[in-house]
Amino acid sequence: MSESQPNRPFHLAVVVDDLGAAREFYGGLLGCPEGRSSSRWVDFDFFGHQLVCHLGEVAGGIRNPVDGEDVPVPHYGVVATMDEWKALRDRLEDAGVAFVLQPQIRFEGQVGEQATMFLSDPAGNYLEFKAMRDPARLFAKEQ
Repeated sequence: MSESQPNRPFHLAVVVDDLGAAREFYGGLLGCPEGRSSSRWVDFDFFGHQLVCHLGEVAGGIRNPVDGEDVPVPHYGVVATMDEWKALRDRLEDAGVAFVLQPQIRFEGQVGEQATMFLSDPAGNYLEFKAMRDPARLFAKEQ
């Protein structure tokens, strides 16, 4: 399984304290279709990946400096195309979302230049949505 397969979906399970609020956020605000569910968990098609929200006790995290910003950890998200990122940014701004880190360009002029924004779901899980200036450079290092 060491061979890179860029179209392989990932599975991520996170803890939430309110399944109704998770449904409104992931299904309503982000537009992620709902899959299977029970009284304790719900699956979402998170941009082609399986995200499962499990009902439970929510824990906190830390912040690490990245390009002049204190980035919340842990976090998860999606690397979108620039057009998808801009459309999502506009939808979130129109909905009045309070960003954890405002939409911005990070590592400007460098190999890893990217558009990024952070927000949190109702349970306090942090999400990052990014788009690379050059998608082929997602894993590239500075020369």
